[in-house]
Amino acid sequence: MKEYRLCNSDYRFMTIVWDHEPAGSGELVRLCQEELGWKKSTTYTQIKRLCEKGLLKNEKAVVESLVTREEVQAQESDAFVERTFNGSLPAFLTAFLGGRKLSAKEAQELKKLIDEYQE
Repeated sequence: MKEYRLCNSDYRFMTIVWDHEPAGSGELVRLCQEELGWKKSTTYTQIKRLCEKGLLKNEKAVVESLVTREEVQAQESDAFVERTFNGSLPAFLTAFLGGRKLSAKEAQELKKLIDEYQE
């Protein structure tokens, strides 16, 4: 599996692409100016960089993603849990909850997820 290490600006830009694809590069310039305060040159540089990384394709000034939001989120989440909690999902969940109590519905949903992913 290819690794998609995205910095914050890469991820914010990819979110705009995912939300509007396929999108013309001119439309992305407008959206990035509105949502991120970027200049035209910054958007075009970002498109070029992410195409070179294999995350986007730009054909005839129409930009589309080559990876899904879910693929990137899963990889980013795995890397975070590995780096921060030495790969321990229970340690991550304990820190994430931070002493907060779960509702019965939330607990049931988590139990269902665990059952679905259990080996």
